[in-house]
Amino acid sequence: MLDLTYDLPKVKTIAGAKHDWELVIGMEVHAQVSSNAKLFSGASTQFGSEPNSNVSFVDAAMPGMLPVINEYCIEQAVRTGLGLKAEINLKSAFDRKNYFYPDLPQGYQISQLYHPIVGEGEVLVEMGDGTARLVRVERIHMEQDAGKSIHDMDPNMSFVDVNRTGVCLMEIVSKPDIRGPEEAAAYITKLRQILRYLGTCNGDMQSGAMRADVNVSICLPGQYEKYQATQDFGHLGTRCEIKNMNSMRFIQQAIDVEAKRQIAILEAGGKVDQETRLYDPDKGETRSMRSKEEAHDYRYFPDPDLLPLEIEQAWVDEIEANLPELPDAKKARFVSDFNLSDYDASVLTADLDTADYFELVANGRDGKSSANWVINELFGRLKKDEKDITESPVTPAQLGGIIDLIASDAISGKIAKDLFEIVYTEGGDPAQIVEDKGMKQVTDLGPIEAALDEIIAANPAQVEKAQANPKLAGWFVGQVMKATGGKANPKAVNELVAQKLKG
Repeated sequence: MLDLTYDLPKVKTIAGAKHDWELVIGMEVHAQVSSNAKLFSGASTQFGSEPNSNVSFVDAAMPGMLPVINEYCIEQAVRTGLGLKAEINLKSAFDRKNYFYPDLPQGYQISQLYHPIVGEGEVLVEMGDGTARLVRVERIHMEQDAGKSIHDMDPNMSFVDVNRTGVCLMEIVSKPDIRGPEEAAAYITKLRQILRYLGTCNGDMQSGAMRADVNVSICLPGQYEKYQATQDFGHLGTRCEIKNMNSMRFIQQAIDVEAKRQIAILEAGGKVDQETRLYDPDKGETRSMRSKEEAHDYRYFPDPDLLPLEIEQAWVDEIEANLPELPDAKKARFVSDFNLSDYDASVLTADLDTADYFELVANGRDGKSSANWVINELFGRLKKDEKDITESPVTPAQLGGIIDLIASDAISGKIAKDLFEIVYTEGGDPAQIVEDKGMKQVTDLGPIEAALDEIIAANPAQVEKAQANPKLAGWFVGQVMKATGGKANPKAVNELVAQKLKG
């Protein structure tokens, strides 16, 4: 069982630091909704298309074009909220967030500031040491993505690709409950896992389908508890936002760097300015991007082209009734039904494709044995070839067949590994391969005993040593296995060796 803890880790002491400091982190995760069409138009969301090929008149902000809400995007946001055990707001509304940027054709972004579609929820984050933290989600609001500016195609000008303009984003805003770099990465990992299980976002950080803005501040010990009691952000210190992070490793590095920067400023008697910063992984530093804007700087107001969004509770209930089994529930079931350790269950449920593969292998078989073969043999071989579970040359039925052959004593564990390699590289039915290649385990004691007698007769000195020190009996086991081409039943060999050496 996990120990749900609220212990507050401190920032690692840095050279010259005068105080212990506590690190406080909040995250704004932008998750692209998995949908074929954009939030307010029918244009495609396909990634990697030719620049400016997935653009409708609405996306291009042509005069007179009005947005029309994509119902499926709304459904995906509701599914996400339910998956995070959050409150679903039956009434929400869209606002205009006004700012100029070359890749924003409208000159504003349609978002939800005042009335988001999803309210407060939570994410249970496992820390890998048997403890877990509960990170509260403040809200999820929907908004349209901006386009992309391209600066490396010409030395004298920039280009704009508006394919991404209008793609539906869910901004998942956490409360400042995260207390360290590792916990921040664990939170993103768990959130990504939940979204992938729900099918609401593919979680691909490389393509920008999931990216995070990280708010970092530091405070002296005890101030966080005061914030918890009063919900007064003034106890947490001035925060800086690190923008557009799309790597777990860089997120951790950026938090560590930014925390040390803020500590150095405060301990030198300075003041941390609230601002948006960028992380430069090459230089290992954050640098100022712009002063932090407040809501009034964007001149938010209700979008006049969109009526308030009203959904029915019955529709929400229907979506909830059709939610898939989520990671925490699946992990608990794997521990219970397949008698797995907490660690093995975590590994096997980290990805939905892996969980589905394992369950097909383990169905009707020993859970621990199935887990060992998937985690150790299959994962190891796939990693060597840089493949994921969806590219596995070995199907669940084939791997299950190998396990069945071991369970029936048709083959030994050593032979099973040889068989696995054949199936992995050549394919085929495991049972038929064993039959055709004569790989069946020798269970007839006659040939095994005859081989052992020859070895004992030829090695009297080794017999004396083994009788004096039973640990050396393994030498005889190895010699018998070698003499039988590895086909002898190891259990039978061990029993025979022990019997013979007793005299």
